[in-house]
Formats: sequence, structure tokens, C-alpha cells
Amino acid sequence: MKNIRIIPRLDIKGFKVVKPVQTEALRVVGDPKEMALRYYQEGADELIYLDIVASLYQRNLDFDLLKSVTENIFIPITVGGGIRSIYDINNVLRSGADKIAINTYAVKRPDFISEAVKEFGSQCIVLYVEAKKRADGSYEVYTDGGREKTGLEVIGWIKKAIKLGVGEILITSIDKDGTKGGYDLNLLKKISGFSPVPVIAHGGAGSLGSLKEAIIEAKADALSVSSIFHYRNFSIAEVKEFLAGNNIKVRII
Repeated sequence: MKNIRIIPRLDIKGFKVVKPVQTEALRVVGDPKEMALRYYQEGADELIYLDIVASLYQRNLDFDLLKSVTENIFIPITVGGGIRSIYDINNVLRSGADKIAINTYAVKRPDFISEAVKEFGSQCIVLYVEAKKRADGSYEVYTDGGREKTGLEVIGWIKKAIKLGVGEILITSIDKDGTKGGYDLNLLKKISGFSPVPVIAHGGAGSLGSLKEAIIEAKADALSVSSIFHYRNFSIAEVKEFLAGNNIKVRII
């Protein structure tokens, strides 16, 4: 087993980190620069930085804010929000990102995935999927910060994106996000069962046991965590010590 990565996620609106609950009820939780530095110093393996309203408002990322957040951070940072061109990706990478997460524009124009992969390599391009469960048990892809239905079925969309070359999948369960009720294990199992690229699980982390379940039962390769770190329910060290105690490989600093 490779090391399981623990990845704090910063949802950005304006100049602040916010915490949505099922994409709504945004609560301001802190300053992105301060939080990123704290998580880096506490032993995060990577960071995820998502401007959750950039696509909705049809605007670009705040590159100056991103640069201020990424300076003095020496772990991989995945950045997403409002990316609609190769030029945008270049700007994000020059602002300190290591990987790019794309969702809304990839749904609108899937060929953008292959174009980005050709230009920057698959290791740089992450497919970000916001998934919501339908009444029939399948899952639908949402965009624009989890606000817009697409009609796309999640599993089929991910398979297509993998063929187009994405190097990683970041999957958020809209139903579980911010609830601390545990990850959507059924959704994760469906994806990890076929995906040849790493799957990062997000949405629902609550107890330490819920983190273990996502790894052992659902075979997630990495855990994206926000609420329990933002509200200091657990530290990164506590999470890693628990996982290591359950024979799950993690990087300990």
C-alpha cells in the first residue's frame, strides 16, 4: 500500500476560507494564507485550494491571493475555480500551484481535458467531480460550486475523463459535504473499483472511524478533509496517528 495522503481543503470565497454544508450555508472559517501555512506546518501531505464561486460568477481566480497563499508552502497544491483556458492554467501554475482541478469548463467542453493534458501532462490535471445521488441510486454531476445540474451520470463521466488523460479524480459528495456524517462509501467504491488513477475522497469526514472506512472499505487513495480540521475537532497529527495505528501507511513528520 502506498502512503495515504491527508489533504486539507480550502474553499475560497472572496478573501476568506468558507465551509459549505451541501454547497449552501457558507460559514467563514478563516484566512487562507494563515490556514494554509498552519496545515503545512502540521504535516499535511498536500493542499486543495478551490475558488468555489469563480465559475458561477464567470470570473478568474484571484492570482495575487493565490500567490500569497502558496509562498512558503512546500507541499503539492491543487488549485481550481474559474479555469477556462490553457492561459488560465499557466497563470495558476505560475502563481504557485502544482496541479489544476477542473470541473465546470471540462463538462462544457470535454476536449479541454485532453488539450490540458497534452500541454502540461496528466500528473498536473485533476478532474473535480461534484456528485449528488439521484432517486434511482445513480449519481449526477453538478457544476458551478454544486449549484447546476448537468444531466451527466458520474461514473460514465469519470470513465470518459480518464480516457481523455486526467491523472487524478477529486470526488465530492454534495449530500455528505459538511455533514460530518461519513463519506459516501457506495460512491467511492463505484469509482475506485475501476479507476486506474488515484481517487481523492471529499465530503463527510467526521469521526476518525469515517476516515478509516473510506480507505479500507472504499479504497480511497487520499482523503480531502475540511470541517474537522477547520473546526479543530482533530489535528492532522491525530488523524495520521490513528490511521498508522490501524496499519494504514501515512507520512509521519
